[in-house]
Amino acid sequence: MLLKKSQVLALLVAALSFCLAFMAAGVLLISAAFMAAGLAVTFWVTRSLVRDVRRRRLNRPA
Repeated sequence: MLLKKSQVLALLVAALSFCLAFMAAGVLLISAAFMAAGLAVTFWVTRSLVRDVRRRRLNRPA
């Protein structure tokens, strides 16, 4: 079975589309992981700052 030029071109375009889709999905996963890490660090810093402020207020003489 011989393929026509248009069929070969369509197959190449489809293969390229699949590759781009997988790359985009990988970028999305990596971006989501970095976003989650950034949110976790922000939460940790905020929590530690609030804890320090509360300790200073409790240890301050009236």
